[in-house]
Amino acid sequence: MATTSDSSVSFDETDTRSDEMNSTIEAWIDDLVDHVDDAQTSEEFQEWLDVQSRFHDYSYRNTLLIKRQCPEATRVAGYRTWQEEFDRHVQEGESAIWIWAPIITKQCPECENSPSYHENTDCDYDETPPDDWSKGLVGFKPAAVFDVSQTEGEPLPELETAATGDANDLVPALKDAADELGVTVRIVDADDWEHGDAKGVCKYRSLHDFQPVVEARARSNHADLAVTLIHEYAHALLHFDVNDKTERSKREVEAEAVAYVVGRYCGLDTSGSAFYLAAWQSDEPEAVRERLGRISRTAEELIDSLEDELSRTSLAEQSGD
Repeated sequence: MATTSDSSVSFDETDTRSDEMNSTIEAWIDDLVDHVDDAQTSEEFQEWLDVQSRFHDYSYRNTLLIKRQCPEATRVAGYRTWQEEFDRHVQEGESAIWIWAPIITKQCPECENSPSYHENTDCDYDETPPDDWSKGLVGFKPAAVFDVSQTEGEPLPELETAATGDANDLVPALKDAADELGVTVRIVDADDWEHGDAKGVCKYRSLHDFQPVVEARARSNHADLAVTLIHEYAHALLHFDVNDKTERSKREVEAEAVAYVVGRYCGLDTSGSAFYLAAWQSDEPEAVRERLGRISRTAEELIDSLEDELSRTSLAEQSGD
């Protein structure tokens, strides 16, 4: 059976796989809640963030499952996907990495269940027959994937991840992404900086456009400036509208975690990050689940916006050639 020990877990038994996948996630979160003031727990949390940075468009549940089964994974795909899209083959004897895959099928407009489940509910919706229902997400099922390290064959094409390029490109892209993120951003000359030793700040709502305001002190080190902007954007997205002081302190950890994930994804130095999980000491497991989900969703939003801006810049440069 899957456990939360330091060794990797596997979900080999078909009959118990779903339950074990769920219990592994719950046990990891329970351990986190029980030991938030333990340094080892912070390291465990950071290891999850490392996986999240490599799989930024995966839910926290799936990155936790990947972390527990294959923490060094860098790129995963299904057995047939490796064969048909990449001309690579899973090596004999490799164990699958199990994650949750969405089930998309016809969905009752009222109870939102699939036709088969709808039949066994008390829902009396009958305005349109099931064949006319639109498709939607009705649940999740275990799906087997394999890391690239478990495959052999043709070399993978180079991933065009512009965000891992020159940090000089990141700062203008981050500035341009502000509108999409609903943030007002200002790079302030060092001579005009009014916030002491702080490298950046996230201020209250602008009277002009009613958006959170991020200010960063200008500097020649663009990588450092990019890290500051990412961190302050995370503050703006995560706790700008939260007034409760206790909750704001708890979300400081979330902001630091988001900045770490996005920074790692962009190839920036995030070694100075520190995760004081003791701020979550009074939280119930459900609250921690919400925090993990918020971290993964906010990091994805930042990365997607940044990639959109970098792609637009790249296309503009190509069209100008």
